[in-house]
Amino acid sequence: MPPGRAHQFHRHPAMEEIIYVVSGTAEQWVDREKRILGPGDSAHIPRDVVHGTYNAGKDTLVFLAILSPAAFEGPALVDVHTDEPWASLKKPMVFE
Repeated sequence: MPPGRAHQFHRHPAMEEIIYVVSGTAEQWVDREKRILGPGDSAHIPRDVVHGTYNAGKDTLVFLAILSPAAFEGPALVDVHTDEPWASLKKPMVFE
């Protein structure tokens, strides 16, 4: 993920996720809790919990996103970054 980019607030209704940082610096939100993650750090996101990953550094952020289960019904992702309270926690970014 290039500097200044993000996978803004969203949730996975049927999946849990693990984020593992390979290199760079991530501002990782899990619900309303923010942590700064560096290489070797990880975060667990339970099923249907809002979260977001933002590049908090000047370098490219490289991370693994592991989602499970692989087979499920319904949407894989629900975007909520423009909804409250998420839009007030982190101003929504517009990418062209």
